Amino acid sequence: MDVLVLIDKLDDLVHNAKQVPLTDTVRVDKEEIYDLLDQMRATIPEEIKQARWIVKERQEMLAEAKREAERIVKEARERQSQLIAEEEVTKQAERAAEDIIDDARAREREIRLGAEDYADEILNTLEVNLSKFISAVQRGRDRLQGKEEDRAPVA
Repeated sequence: MDVLVLIDKLDDLVHNAKQVPLTDTVRVDKEEIYDLLDQMRATIPEEIKQARWIVKERQEMLAEAKREAERIVKEARERQSQLIAEEEVTKQAERAAEDIIDDARAREREIRLGAEDYADEILNTLEVNLSKFISAVQRGRDRLQGKEEDRAPVA
């Protein structure tokens, strides 16, 4: 039974008790009072146990909530650190990519200019050789024409 109910019964018992004439004293049934007190003694320890259990459960729930909050904060900080690290890696990769592209462009320009110089040199050599070949062909034709002129009068 609830302690508050028992206290209400005790209050009713005293309130409804017969008053001793010409005094503020009341007459109550001693057995009824002892019975209510025994019920209170039996009920109070159980309610205290329940209250203690509720307080303990509340403390455990608060401790669990605190541990969970700390775990969430720790995970959030770790994730933040991870994202910062990933962002830094990304920035480093972008810088490295830009360096590679710049190096590739410089190398491409160097190779292109080298190839153009080489091609110009080959074409120059070819031009010189072709000029020599043309001169040789022209001399050969000239000789052939001179030989044919030499043959014509012999006939």
